[in-house]
Amino acid sequence: MAARKTGIIVGAVAGAGVACAALAGVGFRMAPAAADSRPVLMRTSATTPIFAPPPGAPMSFADIFEQVSPAVVSIDVTSRADPRTLAQRIPGLPQFLLPQQPQGENDDGEGQTQQGQPRLPRQQSSGSGFFISEDGYIVTNNHVIENAEEITVTLKEGGELKATVVGRDEGTDIAVLKVQGKAGAKYPFVSFENAAKPRVGDWVITIGNPFGLGGTATAGIISAYGRDIGENFVDFIQIDAPINRGNSGGPTFDIYGRVIGVNTAIFSPSGGSVGIGFAIPADLVESVSKQLISGGKVTRGYIGATIQAFTAESAEAMGLGDQRGAIIADLVPGGPAERGGLKPGDVVTAVNGVNIKSNGELTREVAKAKPGESIVLNVLREGRRMTVTVKSGTRPAESELNAQPDDGSGQGRATPDSPAAAQAVLGMQLVPLDDGARRRFNLDATVRGVVVDSVAANSNAGELGLRRGDVITSVNTRAVSTAAEVSGAVEAARKSNRTSVLLGVVRQGRALYLPLRITN
Repeated sequence: MAARKTGIIVGAVAGAGVACAALAGVGFRMAPAAADSRPVLMRTSATTPIFAPPPGAPMSFADIFEQVSPAVVSIDVTSRADPRTLAQRIPGLPQFLLPQQPQGENDDGEGQTQQGQPRLPRQQSSGSGFFISEDGYIVTNNHVIENAEEITVTLKEGGELKATVVGRDEGTDIAVLKVQGKAGAKYPFVSFENAAKPRVGDWVITIGNPFGLGGTATAGIISAYGRDIGENFVDFIQIDAPINRGNSGGPTFDIYGRVIGVNTAIFSPSGGSVGIGFAIPADLVESVSKQLISGGKVTRGYIGATIQAFTAESAEAMGLGDQRGAIIADLVPGGPAERGGLKPGDVVTAVNGVNIKSNGELTREVAKAKPGESIVLNVLREGRRMTVTVKSGTRPAESELNAQPDDGSGQGRATPDSPAAAQAVLGMQLVPLDDGARRRFNLDATVRGVVVDSVAANSNAGELGLRRGDVITSVNTRAVSTAAEVSGAVEAARKSNRTSVLLGVVRQGRALYLPLRITN
């Protein structure tokens, strides 16, 4: 969902906080004043402020709006409706909405494609964007224009222009368009702010096309930096300026009228603004935009590994205190990580000298590498610290990486084979991974371990989501092949005064790690 932590703060400007709290009630209050002047007597009324704003705080955002709004556009898109994406959400976080504004659907009556497949109906949707150059390049969100058949850009003064897609990047949800205007036409544009960034609490203003109401300005403050809401390559900026459906792709400005982010998602149980919005940081947007304009795509580093966050529970299970990082769950056969010597169960703590605290940080740091470059990984393997050097590959498209089917059932094809006798361990019934189990759960011949035949719903294993057909391959990164070995590893951990163990699990061909509590 690329850490944007660089830059210095310039100027103590608006939004740093007010000098005193608002005073309730009526009558007269003594407002703060400069040291060389007498206190200012201010009347508390409906039309008069009850405190003097600190120096630099804007009394109005009108000048900023007039300066930058001509560069902001509304984007109307005609596309084919895909039932799977009509309610767009950030994967894994069902209440983080992508605030594109659908405007309804209509069937054009074309019936079927040339191949005889049913043709999806057309749908209209709208979003926002902004010019980044005078020759007509526009930045917006990928989800605004994905699958577009026709794109119309509406300017502030009401003129309309057709636009084409220059390039789009699924990983950051950024796309670049080019308007088809008159030869030599020049368009108002805005610039990205990379040399400095506002602080948490500083003012921001957003402009966009919420619910089709183009040219709408809202204001608020920066609420936080570094929000991880499920996108691999983005540390989002959280803002409280109201953004709604249709604001997707619109800019967030600082009080100097510089772009500090692109509005992309909102947290919303209802679908409308509740004051929690997310913007992609400007330095990432600028980098991606330049690559899209120059080559139509973004190239990222890749090691070929399935990773998970190495959480506090995982660290406790392995006796590693407060260690954080990302754990290697599985490797792509023949991929860069496997060739470089990484192993499942390795905990990556740093990439090229940058400390890693989550799987998202690992993905972002690896992505910075150019294909063919060496990536130096600091890892923990069975308690030993070591360094592994991997030559970066080229990351495939996100759609390709996500193409592996997973129906989530955890059930294999039913066969008449009778299961072997089960042994109970921590709320699970475990059976040997014999030929019968492989057929019963449709397990690959290369998988080694012990099979979960059933799980008690009220156990910690049930709470973690362990289910029938899962294969336990390791306990605390040591391989196991029988229920007795699992039980023995649990007892060894208990004698070491640990409260949990880290299970390596294979589910439908995918590896993951789960910290399982040891019950007394």
